[in-house]
Parts: sequence; C-alpha cells; structure tokens
Amino acid sequence: MEKKILFTESAPAAIGPYSQGVMAGNMLFVAGQVPIDPETAELVKGGIEEKTHQVIRNIRAIAEAAGSNLDRTLKTTVFLKNMDDFAAMNRVYGQYFTEKPPARSAIQVSGLPKGADIEIEAIIALP
Repeated sequence: MEKKILFTESAPAAIGPYSQGVMAGNMLFVAGQVPIDPETAELVKGGIEEKTHQVIRNIRAIAEAAGSNLDRTLKTTVFLKNMDDFAAMNRVYGQYFTEKPPARSAIQVSGLPKGADIEIEAIIALP
C-alpha cells in the first residue's frame, strides 16, 4: 500500500522526525498534536479548555488538508498529564464530536513533548 505524507501550514510543523499526517488507502493517520499555535509555534496559554480547543483545531486543519473532516474521525487517543483535567477536556472534546463520536482512549502520562498538558492523535477516514 502506498503512503502519502501530508503537510499543511495550517497546523504546527512536526517537532521531530515524523509527519503531521500519513495517508494510506482511505485512511489518514494524524500524529499526536499538542496545543501549539501554528502561527506562533508556541504552546497556547490558559487552561486545559483552551489547550484542548487548539489541539482539535490542529487535527481539523490536517484532516481538511487531506480532503476530510472531523466528522470522519474513527478513533482518537487522548494523552493527559493530569487525569483531573479529564472532565474539562471532555466538555470541549464533545463540542467537536457531537454525533456519532469516534472511539476513544484517554491515558494519563508522566510527560508530553514541549511540556504540554494534552496531546491527541487521530485516525480519520478519507472520502
């Protein structure tokens, strides 16, 4: 199966040897996104709500660059530095995935890239 590497300036550039997204067949695999503003290349300020919004906006930008959208998301994995942030993250997450939400795992981790509090990766179907 051929894979195609995806890059968009509407999402943060990769901060290591990985791609923002990889398309293979009718699937898009979105690399874990932390709350980096693509315009400033800096982590956004604020609480977990603002950070969750930024992460999902980054995922949406990658999905749209591939010709897809968040409604076609099949699976996400949420990594949180503090599981006490779960309820607040979940409220924001639910604003983006309102009908037929994707399968999801949520995991507490001891650390994330750039000291972020949240990271989300996604698998999205392509049209």
